Amino acid sequence: MKIETDKPLTYPFALAPLPFAYDALEPYIDAATMRIHHDKHHQAYITSLNAAIKPHPELHDFSIEELLLERHSELPITIRQTVHDQGGGHLHHQLFWKILKPGTAGTRPTGALAQAIDRDFGSFDAFKAKFVETGAKHFASGWVFLVVNPADGGLEVLSRPDHDSALLEKNTALLINDLWEHAYYLKYQSGRVNYLKAFCSVVNWEYVGQRLESVLDSRVRPGPATKKISHSVR
Repeated sequence: MKIETDKPLTYPFALAPLPFAYDALEPYIDAATMRIHHDKHHQAYITSLNAAIKPHPELHDFSIEELLLERHSELPITIRQTVHDQGGGHLHHQLFWKILKPGTAGTRPTGALAQAIDRDFGSFDAFKAKFVETGAKHFASGWVFLVVNPADGGLEVLSRPDHDSALLEKNTALLINDLWEHAYYLKYQSGRVNYLKAFCSVVNWEYVGQRLESVLDSRVRPGPATKKISHSVR
């Protein structure tokens, strides 16, 4: 099944509405957190990204994926770090909202995704334990990912700091979770482990499975590879 066939969005980037109500993920993620996370934090990334790109019309026709993957090294040095950070935040959150879905508590992966998880982690429960452990051990802010290597279909769980992308080399993200405190602190405070466990009850496994099938069918392009860049000026 092909996914994400819409034309890539370009400058000025805009905040898409949530695909569900703010309180739809209760009791796992509270309405207040969802409202602040989506309306304030994600919007702030977009606002800063647009402000950085505005004086550079030569960049206005590129999607955020193109800016971070294909044009990253060509960006003006004065805005490169801003596009990396704010653009990375925008890119990750766009996928994050699609991963979430109400009414999925107790559901499990099926099909190719279930088979891949069993093959590479031993079981779905072992995968969840690995995902929670990786997110819990991650220091400070960042993201935890389930990625697939399109070359061999292998799955891996890993984390990256800040808004650095885990989509290095040819890996593609199937599942991501936000480890920044604004994603969970109102409800879980310092209990990141509880938040990570609750997250597993609001995952749209059907969508995650579609992403894997599309990757294996070579219909989702890898990337973006947004490694942490130097602040030095050339």
